[in-house]
Amino acid sequence: MEYKIFDSELKILDILWDGGELTAKEVALRAASLAGWSKTTTYTVLKKCVEKGLVERTEPGFRCRALASREDVRRRETRGLIDRMYGGSPDLLVASLLDGKTLSGEEIARLRRMVEEMK
Repeated sequence: MEYKIFDSELKILDILWDGGELTAKEVALRAASLAGWSKTTTYTVLKKCVEKGLVERTEPGFRCRALASREDVRRRETRGLIDRMYGGSPDLLVASLLDGKTLSGEEIARLRRMVEEMK
């Protein structure tokens, strides 16, 4: 299923990744502390995350847990960035990231190892 993950939804996922399974009230308290959100805002974003299948909500107590892992979301968002901004070419993303940078021998060796592992 393809959908966009908004920054607000990512904030909810971050809270759940860091905290594990939490009640909606606990998520709201953390969102208020971290982002200044109201309880209503948090519950609205949680509802959208549930609708997208990113978060599971169970009763009793409106317990929430992330269904998508942090690594899965990173991969998905990186693929989307590569598709949108670099025409689907990961090498262009890497070239853009390294543009004008001087890499140490250790960093170059690490990149080479990563490329070799991908073959």
